[in-house]
Amino acid sequence: MTIAPQPLDARVVQALSGITTATLTTVLLKKGLRNVWLRGARPLAPGARRIVGRAFTLRFVPAREDLATPASWASPISTRAAIEDMPEGCIAVVDAMGVTDAGIFGDILCARMHKRGVAALVTDGVVRDLEGVEGTGLPVWCSGAAAPPSVAGLTFVGWQEPVGCGGVAVFPNDVIVLDRDGAVLIPAAILDEVVDIAIEQERLEGWIMQQVEAGEKLPGLYPPNQENQARYQAWRAKQGAMPNQ
Repeated sequence: MTIAPQPLDARVVQALSGITTATLTTVLLKKGLRNVWLRGARPLAPGARRIVGRAFTLRFVPAREDLATPASWASPISTRAAIEDMPEGCIAVVDAMGVTDAGIFGDILCARMHKRGVAALVTDGVVRDLEGVEGTGLPVWCSGAAAPPSVAGLTFVGWQEPVGCGGVAVFPNDVIVLDRDGAVLIPAAILDEVVDIAIEQERLEGWIMQQVEAGEKLPGLYPPNQENQARYQAWRAKQGAMPNQ
């Protein structure tokens, strides 16, 4: 049974677009969640912008010769069919089991995803037709490129079900944030709480950076002791009192 995609509130997208994945991992660590960074998912293009979206999951298993064939691409259970179910704004999260010698998607599939308004592709595997994929304009986080097709090493088995990508459990409609540091998962159940904490954490770290640039020493500043907490709260109150802040 597949899970229906859910839209992501524009307020959440706007807030998370201003928060680094580094900050998010710190916030999630404080919530007891250590395993949220998807290993092997690196931005394919330099200077990648931050992207936020709901996870739309796809899952591969090891190749089996009677199933992993070019004919399987026309099956009702195929990556082609999964792409047609992807809603605008989602982030396709593909469990490729860390396989790096078979490209899960090529330029044609990526072009179709971009046409459908998919925000990004994230995988612990690799893509193929690298030059063509880059030309589609679809942002991709992956482990690189390989010429062989997916069926050379993988069998596609379904979409919108729990997957493991980069060693992280990803459920449909969890939230993914991407930037140059990689891909971070926020569990859907604690999204609003994490967003609120992360906004405050980013504000605090911005103030700390100002102090560092002014010549302040790190002990007692990062993390802030009681004195610096008071200084920060005074600064924060002043910022809130200013117009257009």
